[in-house]
Amino acid sequence: MSGVTRPAGHAERSRTPPGPPLTALPSLLRKLARDRLGMLTSAALLGDAVRVRLGPRTLYVFNHPDHARHVLADNSANYHKGIGLVQARRALGDGLLTSEGEMWRRQRAAVRPAFRTKRIGARAGLIAEEAATLVARLRARVGGGPVDVVAELTGLTLGVLGRTLLDADLGGHGSVAAAFEAVQDQAMFEMVTQGMVPMWLPLPHQRRFRRARAELERLVDRLVAGRAGEPAGDDALSRLLASARAESDPRIGRRRVRDELVTLLLAGHETTASTLGWTFHLLGQHPRVAARLRAEVVSHLGDRAPGADDLRGLPYATMVLQEALRLYPPVWILTRVAQDDDEVGGYRIPAGKDVLICPYTLHRHPRFWTAPERFDPERFAPGNSGALSPYAYLPFGAGPRFCVGSHLGMLEATIVLAMVMRELHLDPLPQYRVRPEPMLSLRIRGGLPMTVRTV
Repeated sequence: MSGVTRPAGHAERSRTPPGPPLTALPSLLRKLARDRLGMLTSAALLGDAVRVRLGPRTLYVFNHPDHARHVLADNSANYHKGIGLVQARRALGDGLLTSEGEMWRRQRAAVRPAFRTKRIGARAGLIAEEAATLVARLRARVGGGPVDVVAELTGLTLGVLGRTLLDADLGGHGSVAAAFEAVQDQAMFEMVTQGMVPMWLPLPHQRRFRRARAELERLVDRLVAGRAGEPAGDDALSRLLASARAESDPRIGRRRVRDELVTLLLAGHETTASTLGWTFHLLGQHPRVAARLRAEVVSHLGDRAPGADDLRGLPYATMVLQEALRLYPPVWILTRVAQDDDEVGGYRIPAGKDVLICPYTLHRHPRFWTAPERFDPERFAPGNSGALSPYAYLPFGAGPRFCVGSHLGMLEATIVLAMVMRELHLDPLPQYRVRPEPMLSLRIRGGLPMTVRTV
């Protein structure tokens, strides 16, 4: 349904969420630009439902599992993509991340078969090959200076995405990661400025974005040209091309292939690289957890490469990843806009208002997590509930827009984690401060330098 039916007099009984005073606006605007996690953490301290005024906009920030379920699942039809992603459309186009309605349903239906569990499982060997290449690169740095683990993981996840989803080799496209960085910077700039700065202004980051977008479009053109005359396959690129051919206007079809591939390339590699980066950081801070994980991997795998069926034999690896996803969810915020008037948890939400669900703060809610700031994989052990409410844990979103690539992401992360931990120690730099950077995913600001030694 697109709204809710209320009995007479109900509107009078519903409430408006509390919020900080107008005098706090300058501080909030600074935090929006410089410390988005700090802003949302401060809002969560005020309560589970908070109304934040930011100039002409009013944000309704909800931090309760019941609220998340209502917005993301039970009444999801009333909530379209919101602040940030709406503005990011100018940078990303109309891919799965930003599209709505019938277009989104057609796009998801086109690519969903490429993410099926059986198909992805059959490509576990390709993931293991990419992971083995990563291990060899890291092993070559044993005894040397620090290695930026995030940069290495980004290269790996791009390679995995190309081979598993697109049946393409992205290894020769070294500038892709830098191009995506510029696109993310532009998307976040659009969010902070609310899309009010013209794209044609020759600002330095906007010039970088235009160059990056052109580079990505050239990559897409090369990928598409490489399929000319070839029989259709079951990969995502083949399915997108088939969908484009069904468009009455070839120009629209080409644009949609471009937008969807850019979105798949960005979301498909960035989130897994971020998850693995945070996992290796946490393991570097908790050597006992790392030792237990390494023992499980050696006991179960020996010296062979893992496959899809090995996930069941690596339960502690899964627990470690789940806990890393709790503390540092790559999808750190879910933004929506109410299409019709609604009520969430007894609070009135007028049509057209921005609604925010923040997995980062929800995953640290003290009412639903014991010692929420502590890294404790045991909370996800078989028999433990993890969270006291299922909607208190949303690493892949919820409802109809639940991440289509969640299985690929977990399979890839588990295989890479197992193969690296079996062979190597990644040690943190004692003086290096690791800080989160909330962009389209929750990255590690400035990378993650670590030293490498053998087991």
